[in-house]
Amino acid sequence: MPVKLEQLTRQQFDRFCDFIYRTSGIRIAENKQTLLSNRIRRRLREGQDFEAYYQFLTSPAGDGEIGQFIDAITTNETFFFRTDTHFQWFGDAFLGELIEAAQRGRRPRSLRVWSAGCATGAEPYTLAICLRENLFRLRDWSLEIVGTDISDEALDAAREGWFRPRAVEAVNEKQRKRYFERSNEDDRWRVRDNLRDLVHFENHNLLEPMPRGPFDCVFIRNVLIYFDRESKAIVVEHLVNALAPGGYLVVGPSEGLYDMLEPLERISTFLYRKTDAS
Repeated sequence: MPVKLEQLTRQQFDRFCDFIYRTSGIRIAENKQTLLSNRIRRRLREGQDFEAYYQFLTSPAGDGEIGQFIDAITTNETFFFRTDTHFQWFGDAFLGELIEAAQRGRRPRSLRVWSAGCATGAEPYTLAICLRENLFRLRDWSLEIVGTDISDEALDAAREGWFRPRAVEAVNEKQRKRYFERSNEDDRWRVRDNLRDLVHFENHNLLEPMPRGPFDCVFIRNVLIYFDRESKAIVVEHLVNALAPGGYLVVGPSEGLYDMLEPLERISTFLYRKTDAS
């Protein structure tokens, strides 16, 4: 068991906050000293204190721990069909637009989607359900969904594809039978290979350019609530650069990006399009 500690000293708190910001762009509020102490305590190994953990985290040996650390200090609930109107647009208007353009010879029969900050994978797997539900219209298409996150631990869970009952509450019975298998032991649900085959997961820090692309659609939702404006501006630049001309950006209501998306054409409160001028 980890050693019992009261909480971070003010100096330790400031050092961790500076490291978190430099690493991920996340700004920790000054009144979160106790919360941060509790979150860090969960990552301590036996006999380790805050100081030893900081030294490990900032050393070359701690590179593999950074993603798990960032994941531990943020709260990111994930479940299928979160904000259902976004997925209704994706499965209906968006796919319809792309299919019509392909039929007219204005684009190839291919689709690439990026789920940025995907956590344990509910969002990219929901996108995969939308594609599977339209598979007849998308026959002979090349389809790819890329889910990225800074946490290797979250990505490992996404690849495993196990979800608790609450996460799949919005998945209807027909979809559960078609795309999930149920555990007999703990009532969890696991995505089947027909979804898994459409999704690729990889580690990516949103403060860095996305090396893959371009994408026809990018989802970034409930990710940037801890980022300050400077960090958000960097992320927006990378998102815009990752979009193909004519591609769409889908944002969540808590992202705080609405006045930072001038390079894109505003379609609705959650939807922005990259024009040729962008």
